[in-house]
Amino acid sequence: MPDNKYRIEVHPRPQFIPEQSDPENDRYIFAYTITITNTGQIAAQLVSRHWIITDAHNTIQEVRGLGVVGQQPLLQPGESYEYTSGSSLTTPIGTMKGTYQMVAEDGTHFEAEIPEFVLATPRALH
Repeated sequence: MPDNKYRIEVHPRPQFIPEQSDPENDRYIFAYTITITNTGQIAAQLVSRHWIITDAHNTIQEVRGLGVVGQQPLLQPGESYEYTSGSSLTTPIGTMKGTYQMVAEDGTHFEAEIPEFVLATPRALH
């Protein structure tokens, strides 16, 4: 059982961006808004991210980098941070999941899981 001191909840909200997409050239653009909430008992900073993006052909892109949208937010217990970013796929449907690497105020390193979510054009799931 993980320590309740170190808990981060991640809530993704994806959406398809038709005006930036070009389906005839296999380019599907998605935005996603992520809300990160510190549900633990100690302040923690988001240091880096690791995304696993899978398209309908099971092609996997891995993305690693510092922070999110150029920020490394420090979240006090009960605080939330929200940001919007984007991803492009060559298929009308895919998934994203991953982890945020966190450092607590006491120096403890831990990961916050980003639950898998679906990227899909409005008609892809019907």
